[in-house]
Amino acid sequence: MRPFHRRVALALAGLTAVAATVVTAGIAGAGTTGPQPDHTRLHQNAAAIHALGVTGVQARLVGRDGRQYVATSGVADLVTERPVPSDGYFRIASTAKTFVATAVLQLVGEGRLSLDDTVERWLPGLVRGNGNDGRRITVRHLLQHTSGIHDDFPDYSTAAEYHEHRYDVLTPQQVVARALRHKPDFPPGTQWRYSTTGYVLVDLIIERVTGRPWHEVVTNRIIRPLGLDHTFWPGHSPTLPSPHARAYQRFETDTLVDVTDRISADPEGAILATTADVNRFFRALFGGRLLRPAQLAEMKRTVPVGPDVEQLMPGARYGLGLFQRPLECGGTYWGHSGGDGGYIGDNGITADGRRSVVVSMSSVLGNSLEHFIRQQRATDALVGQALCGSA
Repeated sequence: MRPFHRRVALALAGLTAVAATVVTAGIAGAGTTGPQPDHTRLHQNAAAIHALGVTGVQARLVGRDGRQYVATSGVADLVTERPVPSDGYFRIASTAKTFVATAVLQLVGEGRLSLDDTVERWLPGLVRGNGNDGRRITVRHLLQHTSGIHDDFPDYSTAAEYHEHRYDVLTPQQVVARALRHKPDFPPGTQWRYSTTGYVLVDLIIERVTGRPWHEVVTNRIIRPLGLDHTFWPGHSPTLPSPHARAYQRFETDTLVDVTDRISADPEGAILATTADVNRFFRALFGGRLLRPAQLAEMKRTVPVGPDVEQLMPGARYGLGLFQRPLECGGTYWGHSGGDGGYIGDNGITADGRRSVVVSMSSVLGNSLEHFIRQQRATDALVGQALCGSA
């Protein structure tokens, strides 16, 4: 994955057991009794993303009444041309940052950690050199991308590099060491720039505070209590369980390369989930089931994003593991998009937590800013219109 894709494409941002009705669009003979406005819009917008050249699209909307609508478009596999599964797994990539930030804020609420704690307190001596100083960087800086720590993740610029390095494994310490070869992008707290390396440090802090790996903490505190039975961290396994759409990416040519099998350099980005589970997580978060009011309020304290992301996501602001974005129908919504290889995901939930949508795309249009903006604008239309519905 190209650094621009990781950083800017983001990386480029009712949970009780109710018998919700699911209406599936995009698959012939789905058995609907007649299109409803939400269902129609969702299907049209998913089809519009596919029409741009995205191989497969899966979107799920949950309305205020708990009713669910699912739209799919395109194919899950360019070879077999099988349809996109409506409940397929995908790598949630940077959407996992919201899960991790939630776990950190739970620890804050329990008095085991403070947002004002420095990196040095929990990871003494780790962040030093080239002007980087963990004594000046706080947990809040890491969660809000205001630490100034530079990102230097390994990437694939050609198909040959992908095939040669797709199974490489880096330790968190190696990821941090790569970043520290660079000077800080800016002094802590003075600017905003997306830094996945900052969240790798958060993972290490969680481990130091709890004595357990970050993914076990997220599983025990969030995934299991919410019954997210189709969300898990696969370790260093490069494959996905069935069903799933295969992921595709363009490198030096316009040819789509199958990049489904890979080990992510970002450990959080490897988390696998479904659109149903991601919806359930955000609805639990904004329904007050995961954080105390004081910690949820901290999560929603935002700062403006940097100019690169502003170009892609106009009007966006960032809290602690959350983007806030304006809605055309008025007000704002919350969410966190993510991109890992060919998988691009986006999501949103209204400020009242009653209407949410999650979309997963299984290919990237191209490698230029223009391509990213086209794909993001089409995704924004799907998310925005879904959240502005009335049901």
